[in-house]
Amino acid sequence: MVANAIHSAADARRLARRRLPWMLFDYIDGAAGQETGAARNRAALDAVTLRPRILKDVSQRSLATTVLGASAERPFGIAPMGMCNLSRPGADLMLARLAARYRVPHGVSTVASTPMEKIIEKAEGYAWFQLYFSGDGKGTFKLVERAKAAGYKTLVLTVDVPEVGRRPRKLRHRFKMPFRIGPRQFVDFALHPRWSLATLFRGKPQMANFEMDGFEFDRTETRANLTWDILKRLRDAWPGTLVVKGVLDVEDAKGLVMAGVDAIQVSSHGTRQLESAPAPIDVLAEIPGALGPDYPIYYDSGIRSGEDVLKALARGANFAFVGRILQYAIAAAGEAGLHTMWTILSEELSLAMAQIGVTSIREACEQARPLP
Repeated sequence: MVANAIHSAADARRLARRRLPWMLFDYIDGAAGQETGAARNRAALDAVTLRPRILKDVSQRSLATTVLGASAERPFGIAPMGMCNLSRPGADLMLARLAARYRVPHGVSTVASTPMEKIIEKAEGYAWFQLYFSGDGKGTFKLVERAKAAGYKTLVLTVDVPEVGRRPRKLRHRFKMPFRIGPRQFVDFALHPRWSLATLFRGKPQMANFEMDGFEFDRTETRANLTWDILKRLRDAWPGTLVVKGVLDVEDAKGLVMAGVDAIQVSSHGTRQLESAPAPIDVLAEIPGALGPDYPIYYDSGIRSGEDVLKALARGANFAFVGRILQYAIAAAGEAGLHTMWTILSEELSLAMAQIGVTSIREACEQARPLP
């Protein structure tokens, strides 16, 4: 069983690279520019150390926590990722079922390959809708109304993509959605028959949230029109919880608090946008002291292990989100691979907690909170 060969995120990535067409692996795996930003982010995470503490009874440990007042069985959830069904048909719903099982948020991307209504149903309500603003905003606000009607209570506005970053690995394959099959892509798919046949049988993935009456999606529309004024309009239009994702500046974080945003998410979009962006884990350390101990701060970007999750908590995050490694696991071994990867993250986190002498997520977070 392939899932039994996954013992770390690196194993899942290696197997995914073998099983996916090159075009799709590089789309999922790639980062902006020459990918020095991704390397810098990884180096920054590696540089964060956790101090072992001894002679504490850590025999009973809990990974449970709360996020936005709701109980969650893990301090990490599922980051919004576009077109997850590229990794394997049905991936969106695999993630949704996982979210329901562990009562964690499933970030549902604007460009998900399964309709938002179906995902929140399978997630049993444990889903947040991630929103991109584009063009003049008419289509964006239609999506907001659709998310509201579908039962979403949390909206995650992503603000760090005024224009889509250049990712040379994706560009070399001429990756586009929907697929345009030329000789190079045909050979790529032919050399990966397991993925190609499964996708042919289930139908090629589409941007499902744009298949709605009265809405025409133009992927070339700019996202550069998003402003503080539009944020105010969105705040007024959305009755639920509003999270802003893509924060890498303390002054921006303060401004979002003043604008009535309920939580922020420190993120570099997985280093897929600005190659020169600072490492989010370093920025994260500056923010709790500026916003105070009670304001919710979330983290994503580059998490590859349970220890990375603990590092984010130790730097001041209340909750973390995991992305690409879950897609690697699905590509490697389907739903079984996904659950294996989730178990590995959980075990790594629990073992690291024992080493630093904490038994709860609250203890792990409190170790980082600045003194008044």
